[in-house]
Order: sequence, then structure tokens, then C-alpha cells
Amino acid sequence: MQTKKISESEGETLRIIQYADINPAGNLFGGKLMAWMDEIAGIIAIRHAGVPVTTAAVDNLQFKKSIQLGDILVLKAKLTYVGNKSMEVRVDVYREDRETGMRHVVNRAYFTEVAVDEDGNPIKVPYSLELTTPDEKAEWEAAIKRKEIRIERRQEGY
Repeated sequence: MQTKKISESEGETLRIIQYADINPAGNLFGGKLMAWMDEIAGIIAIRHAGVPVTTAAVDNLQFKKSIQLGDILVLKAKLTYVGNKSMEVRVDVYREDRETGMRHVVNRAYFTEVAVDEDGNPIKVPYSLELTTPDEKAEWEAAIKRKEIRIERRQEGY
């Protein structure tokens, strides 16, 4: 099986929070952020696999800070694991300070993306993942643990 490096599919996108993005409390609507995160996770998985994907699970989605009108968001995503039919994509979200450029963590989640054929049936991911750094190997091991927890929860009915 051919391999690809994490750097071949990782990506980053920027957003500025506009009126259409905020909730009645004046903060970014959480569902909007979740949609943006899901979108970039899917793009990263498609870039790696070269086939359509669908989101199967989201782990560790936590809102650490509120996001306000006019804030600049940075969404960064990269693969952490590739299995037989699924891939895990880590998505980190930062609020970027307009004056200093400093990035402050807002959110992190892990998306499980499944490779699918034209009919939406799961298929084998055509490429494995080449791990080159200790951090990449640690992320891979953590992804395996998350996968085991998801399987256990599904068996227990959660």
C-alpha cells in the first residue's frame, strides 16, 4: 500500500465572525463552528484518500472560549490516524488577536471520516499514513485509544 505524509493533506483556513454567524447572546453560534470544523476535516480526509468521505464520529468537541463578532478564527486540521476504512482528523481552532497575531485556543476535536464509494458504501482507504516524528506517533497511539473507546461505547449503547 502506498503512503502519504501528514503534511501532504494538512490545511488551514481563516474566518472572520460576521453578524450572520452570531447567536442572540452575541457569541458565535456553536453549530456554525461545528459545521466549519466538519468541513475542513472532510477536506483533509479527501485530500489524503482521494475519494469521497463521510463523517462518522466527533470526539472531544469542547468550547473553551467564546468567540465574538469581528474575531478572526484560524482552523487548522491534520490527519492523526488512518485505518482500513476510516481516518481521524484533528481540528484545532484558534482566535487570532488582530493586533499581535497571537493565537488563543478556542476548540479542538477529532473527526472520524469514512471513505465511501459513489453509493455511500464504506471502502478501503487507498493510502496509509507515514509517521515521521515522535509527535505524529503519539497522536497515532492516542487515536487508537479513542477508536477503542468509541467501539466500547457503541457496544454498550452510548
